Amino acid sequence: MDSRIKFRHLQTFVEVARQKSVMKAAGLLHVSQPAVTKTIRELEEVLGVAVFERDGRGIKITRYGEVFLKHAGAALSALRQGFDSISQERQGDGIPVRVGALPTVSTRIMPRAISLFLKEETGARIKIVTGENAVLLEQLRVGDLDLVVGRLAAPDKMTGFSFEHLYSEQVVFCVRAGHPLLSTPRSVFSGLGAYPVLMPTRASIIRPFVERFLIANGIAGLPNHIETVSDSFGRAFVRSSDAVWIISAGVVADDIEDGTLVALPIDTSETRGPVGLTVRTDASPSMPQSMLMQTIREAAREVSARV
Repeated sequence: MDSRIKFRHLQTFVEVARQKSVMKAAGLLHVSQPAVTKTIRELEEVLGVAVFERDGRGIKITRYGEVFLKHAGAALSALRQGFDSISQERQGDGIPVRVGALPTVSTRIMPRAISLFLKEETGARIKIVTGENAVLLEQLRVGDLDLVVGRLAAPDKMTGFSFEHLYSEQVVFCVRAGHPLLSTPRSVFSGLGAYPVLMPTRASIIRPFVERFLIANGIAGLPNHIETVSDSFGRAFVRSSDAVWIISAGVVADDIEDGTLVALPIDTSETRGPVGLTVRTDASPSMPQSMLMQTIREAAREVSARV
């Protein structure tokens, strides 16, 4: 690596790339905006290319920047692992394993996987975060996460990652027990627009599946829809209203099983997609991470066997 490139160059570049904003990156790094701009310019002078360019009022990463981001993220990840190793050695802490899990996995897979993992008594420190797929993959790319469990992302988002398929899952349209759509003699789709509809956000991985499915069934748009990835909000809102919730089946499997929510009689098999483990191709898993991945596989097999 060119000796002129320092840790601050990598850290600043990666944060600006993540936030797509100099202002937001400056706030998170606790430095001024001019300092961030100066650091990026220094990096571009060393590389000999622009890593960001103007995009309307904001900025976007260039193709050269995308290439450099893979290596910068890997370098920061390696440094963090080094810092963690020293910290663990000095303080006697367990090795950290940081997992990003989509809501469908957090609800159905991770509780069982963690129960199995804790029996192994590795002493590892587990961190589980949830969020939109794009956010989790970006955190994985720059080394803030070690593993993401969820749906397979689009091919252009999988550069530098490997995916291991665990099982497949589809989207469901669910409502509270006793909802009017459960007893309508007409097509469910003809009455859908009369009710609030909870939709996955545009950044969520299942949104394209949902949009194609709706269009294929004659629905170009829903006049009263709410975008959310919060399963706690979705569950509470649907139980207390006539809203329809379009969500991955795993998120509401227990609710449907206990009868508090009911899946509308719609064939959504064409929304089916693979769920699995995503890791960086340039990273070697620690022993605790490998063990957790194994317990996730076991939990997924148990879930698949019950479907």
